Amino acid sequence: MKLKQESSVQQTDKVWWCIAALSGAMMVILGAYAAHGLAARTTEAMVSAVETGVLYQAWHTLAIMIVLVWRRVHPLAGQRWVLALWALGVVCFSGSLYLMALAGLSLGIVTPIGGVLLMAGWLAVAVVALMAKQ
Repeated sequence: MKLKQESSVQQTDKVWWCIAALSGAMMVILGAYAAHGLAARTTEAMVSAVETGVLYQAWHTLAIMIVLVWRRVHPLAGQRWVLALWALGVVCFSGSLYLMALAGLSLGIVTPIGGVLLMAGWLAVAVVALMAKQ
């Protein structure tokens, strides 16, 4: 019996599903730490920063998974850009908040750059949808 070879989209999407899974696991770990252990080690403002990072990571991880399902049903040019913008945005935005709260590192401009990447991802969704041929 011959096995059907996976398309390059399916192979690429496996990587994206793994990224989404790791992001989901990381946000649960960091969210639990913020809720149950971080307050004893830092200020309320830093706990709030971690909670904000977790919130943005949660929504964008969910959005990444939704785009992956959309790609499976209706692959379109530009969907990978959406995924990449959101993934980089989460790393920059949430990651910089985590580093600030947990390691005392201030990365300055990285947080707003991450926010811009997240916004660009949402705008890219609109562009992909508008450019799609029926």
